[in-house]
Amino acid sequence: MVLDASVRLLASKGLARIYQCSLVVHSRCAGVEVCLSAGILYPYQQRWLNDKSRFKLGRFARQTGKTFTTTLEIVDDVHEADILKARAPWVILSRGERQAQEAMEEGVMRHNAAYGAAMKVAREDAEFYDEESGIRRRALQLIYPSGNKITALPANPDTARGFSANVFLDEFAFHKDSRKIWTALFPVISAGWKLRVTSTPNGKGNKFYDLAVASDTLWSRHVVDIHQAIADGLPRNAAELKAALMDDDAWLQEFELQWLDEASSWLSYDLINSCEHDHAGIPDHYTGGPCYVGVDIATRSDNFVIWVDELVGDVLWNRETIVRKRISFSEMDALQDDVEQRYKVLRYCMDQTGMGEKPVEDAKKRYGQHRVEGVLFTGPSKLQLATLIKSSFEDRKCRIPMGDEKLRSDLHKVRKVSSPTGAPRFDADSDANGHADRFWAKALAELAAHGASGPVHVASRSGAASRPISSQLAGYLA
Repeated sequence: MVLDASVRLLASKGLARIYQCSLVVHSRCAGVEVCLSAGILYPYQQRWLNDKSRFKLGRFARQTGKTFTTTLEIVDDVHEADILKARAPWVILSRGERQAQEAMEEGVMRHNAAYGAAMKVAREDAEFYDEESGIRRRALQLIYPSGNKITALPANPDTARGFSANVFLDEFAFHKDSRKIWTALFPVISAGWKLRVTSTPNGKGNKFYDLAVASDTLWSRHVVDIHQAIADGLPRNAAELKAALMDDDAWLQEFELQWLDEASSWLSYDLINSCEHDHAGIPDHYTGGPCYVGVDIATRSDNFVIWVDELVGDVLWNRETIVRKRISFSEMDALQDDVEQRYKVLRYCMDQTGMGEKPVEDAKKRYGQHRVEGVLFTGPSKLQLATLIKSSFEDRKCRIPMGDEKLRSDLHKVRKVSSPTGAPRFDADSDANGHADRFWAKALAELAAHGASGPVHVASRSGAASRPISSQLAGYLA
């Protein structure tokens, strides 16, 4: 491919320069017209792009363009390498399949289109089997004329080992097993490859925190909170964002980039991360196995929540979470009847405190006394529930939806405090998203799966066949 002088000059300086200037170049290249159009980058994005350090870390506020900017750097690097006939493969490791697809399609492919048809790029995706979820995943891949590739896929220690390339760790603080991924990854880039790491903070219990607060001079570190981004021209209103969010901890961490003290949080963000999976929370992935359901009751300011877990092997996979506010008892019954129809529910545990008396009584009539347990939220019962949910997360015996900010907030906001008598008490601040209602619904589902009656086992017993069927099904018929 032969480029004329004007296009060669721009390409050799990189696509990033095109986004930073007000220039449009038209050229004939191998019979194809090339249009490299202008764009705008804010100063903090320009500083990130112009930093050519081998090891570079960016702590950015949410929705400030960190993935967009880094994928621009990647595309620029690969196109320049193609012109120079050099090697510049890149691997993008994202927290999940959806995020990898967004990085490729909303980042890499959009930037690549800015080069027009001057360089023909092939899209070749590959599938691989995810042993944890039993579902096939996709690795997204662009192949350039020189053989350079840009690959985007979900991060885990195994996928991190399989490449020799420059690496971009996107939202690294949210990667499950971030320290194991780091251990597997570092030999990959040891042969002189570049490493880009970006994220918003996510507590202190992950590798991103370790890298961000280290005092070495090897890494080039960029910090852009929401106030810096606005000062550099990002069109946002910080006061409106904070008021709409209505969560001081989330604001401090995700927009002002503070490292939250998690000492009093019952479930740390790192613990929550470890059980997130992008195949959880999707009803279509239900495999027909036994389910356990937790129901947190509310009719006024808090949320009514139904949490459905399917037992797959020895792991409870969330299949669906239904959240409603200010609904009637009849609507609660209808939602629960719908769950009963679509899932094989072995056991329900329901919040019976206060206004929960009637829904629990009605559920027992419809589904059977032995399948429904009402739970009064007392100090001892909340301790049991909190212990069950924490054990499940610590042992990684549950999978929850990935990237659900309201769920993450609910799980993280419950804190263990001491009462005046010294007894443990579990509490959470109430806000626009409720009163940790998803936490308690999940905890009730754990109780349903691990409660006294336990899973249903079928076994023959002498004389069972001779008893009337109505007596054999006592408690299961309304």
